[in-house]
Amino acid sequence: MSRAGAGTRAVPEPAPSARRYRDVSFWMDELAASGDDPLVPRPPLDGDLSVDVCIVGGGLTGLWTAHYLLSSHSRLRIAVLEKEIAGFGASGRNGGWCSALFPRGTASLERTHGRSAALALRRALRDTVDEVGRVTAELGIECGYARGGTISYIRSRAQRAAAERDLAEARRFGVDELELLGPESVGAARATGAVYDPACARVQPARLVRGLAASLESRGVTIYEQTPALELLPRQVRTPTGTVSAGTVVVALEGYTPTLAPYRRRLLPLYSLMIATEPLPESTWRELGISHGQTFTDYRHLLIYGQRTQDDRIAFGGRGARYHFGSRVRDDYDRVDRVFGHLRRALTDLFPATADVEVTHRWGGPLGVPRDWHPTVWHDPRRGLAFAGGYVGDGLSLTNLAGRTLAELITGSGTGLSTLPWVGHRSPRWEPEPLRFLGANAGLAAMTAADLEERVRRRPSLAARLMGPLIGG
Repeated sequence: MSRAGAGTRAVPEPAPSARRYRDVSFWMDELAASGDDPLVPRPPLDGDLSVDVCIVGGGLTGLWTAHYLLSSHSRLRIAVLEKEIAGFGASGRNGGWCSALFPRGTASLERTHGRSAALALRRALRDTVDEVGRVTAELGIECGYARGGTISYIRSRAQRAAAERDLAEARRFGVDELELLGPESVGAARATGAVYDPACARVQPARLVRGLAASLESRGVTIYEQTPALELLPRQVRTPTGTVSAGTVVVALEGYTPTLAPYRRRLLPLYSLMIATEPLPESTWRELGISHGQTFTDYRHLLIYGQRTQDDRIAFGGRGARYHFGSRVRDDYDRVDRVFGHLRRALTDLFPATADVEVTHRWGGPLGVPRDWHPTVWHDPRRGLAFAGGYVGDGLSLTNLAGRTLAELITGSGTGLSTLPWVGHRSPRWEPEPLRFLGANAGLAAMTAADLEERVRRRPSLAARLMGPLIGG
């Protein structure tokens, strides 16, 4: 993978472990290349330990939880256990969207939880976009937070029907402030219009998660890296180098949750892959019609997502990688040439002006998918266990809401977030193999077929309509 080098100052040659972590994503590579963070692992746990709260997973869910616990109870003893380094998982690899998105639509939430609960969750999600900006500014975390909103391009008659459904749902519930844009507002995108949602900010996710980790260390939280959790016991976590005893153990592993045996069927690890281009000149960005802080997508079924980075690249990602038998998670699944090729073609198809632009970085990683596509936060005080996850790719902002909610549940104090309808939700377990393998990959094939169907028939896909109830539609 190429280095993000242009315009950065010289830094010492990284150690082998740090070099590996640079290759995790463009975001990690940019952070190391700038000289701001060498990505050297922190020391592992060395012996038994007793704390008030032990957090398993050094990503945004765990770190936000630690932040809000300390904000309300500064004397708490908190330890974070991380198998690799902080931000190694989805927190340091994602698309950089701090959005108000939730995998289940508002109408679906209303059917499951009632109208008032659905509206309360929608309001909390929109507030979270601003909360992330407020806290990062307060802590001095330079993560490129810019609230520019999301442009969702409309590229066919079937996609216009989907956009009109979104607009109608927003009008019905009165929380989301969506705006229909005409063809004059889409720049050089191959689109006939777009829907604009102001509730999204662009961030550099590795700078966010690594900055949050450093802030927590300065306030007394100990982060043990290179320390995998081998077994969860009542109020205990066993690792290769010691056992941590805690009043509460927080499981915050998202796409890596299935690596713990009791959670094998709790979440399904689904891979999402990304590419990043070389920096583009301002003239090209004017032609594309995308400003700093803006993110973009369209209404296809096999999801794509992108942003204009701080250094004027396109960071562009999407689904398409298959699920692996037995919920296996391995580093070599992060890179699939077929999917990278699909992403490159999709980017050129959306923005023909990028046809000759060089792709400098390619990466990917697993995200966590619950059986009903419904994220959850829960706390079991009897067992001293808490959990958050199942974000289905919307986790950059959901992690913040989860962290605030977990802090309230654990301490018994707060502002009422613990009454939101995702708290205590228990999704069905995924089917045993081989049914899980067959079903997950059939769903992927169905979404691919739905996009082809809509291009050919020029009307909303029947395949997508049949799959909708299975994915939160």
